[in-house]
Amino acid sequence: MKPVEKVRKSPRQSRAQESVDCILEAAARILEAEGEAGFTTNAVAQCAGVSIGTLYRYFPDKRAVLVALAERETETHRQAVIAAAVGENPAARDRALIRAFVGAFARRDKARRIAMKAMLAEADHAELASRFADAEVGITDARGRPLTRVQAFVLARAVQGALRAAVLEGADFLQSREFEDELVRLGRSYLGFGVATAR
Repeated sequence: MKPVEKVRKSPRQSRAQESVDCILEAAARILEAEGEAGFTTNAVAQCAGVSIGTLYRYFPDKRAVLVALAERETETHRQAVIAAAVGENPAARDRALIRAFVGAFARRDKARRIAMKAMLAEADHAELASRFADAEVGITDARGRPLTRVQAFVLARAVQGALRAAVLEGADFLQSREFEDELVRLGRSYLGFGVATAR
């Protein structure tokens, strides 16, 4: 698979950034409403209210639009995760971190699945994971002991893996409280907390 040329031109002026934001928002709407079948650069440009030339000024093809959409949402999610990670109660913080992920893409699950597949096909997974390293800092077990690097890795990847699988497999329970509770139970059991703690 040839690498994706992500962005041809970086928007430097606010008007250019607005155009890019409109393109990405239009892409998300089309993906959610019509899936990949209706996702074309012409459809995205029309929905965004920009010319096809404007779209191609920033994105060489529709795959680049998908990757940029996923990157934008990943950054929004990263900021939400960092905000959630500063909570003082570790037993409540884990639930906030899970909710930050589940709420990504404004709950547009079909758009998220398609965009994530495109991004993950091209991503440097170590670099992608490093963006969320701040959320792993300061995690302690039930006895207040900081996790080792290996323990933090195992815990984070176990929860992330279940979340990612739910997205990529189109699980109909992704937004459910039951799924959230099970992920919280997984993490708290690993850390040695009781599972019926702060909600």
